[in-house]
Amino acid sequence: QVQLVESGGGLVQAGGSLRLSCAASGSIFSIKFMGWYRQAPGKQREFVAAIANGGSTNYADSVRDRFTISRDNAKNTVYLQMNSLKPEDTAVYYCNARHISNMDYWGQGTQVTVSS
Repeated sequence: QVQLVESGGGLVQAGGSLRLSCAASGSIFSIKFMGWYRQAPGKQREFVAAIANGGSTNYADSVRDRFTISRDNAKNTVYLQMNSLKPEDTAVYYCNARHISNMDYWGQGTQVTVSS
């Protein structure tokens, strides 16, 4: 089992920055990917960024040049540094962990609101 706790959401003006954190506990060595998804009201949850156990990363085209996913292995924590935020980035952001069994675990979500 994997437990995920997110933090770092909040209010920011367009062009500003936020850093989201996701602390993982439990069977952390059974995780092969961790990442971030987001969901705006009335829309489907969409992929944002992911990082593999070996450190390779992947980004949605909409955030590729602005967001950076990273991890701190000592703290069992994954981060999403979000720069140059736009109003369309407003959403609930969810941390995701994919188990080696391909089962997905999710955090509780953290609200990011970007004002214009």
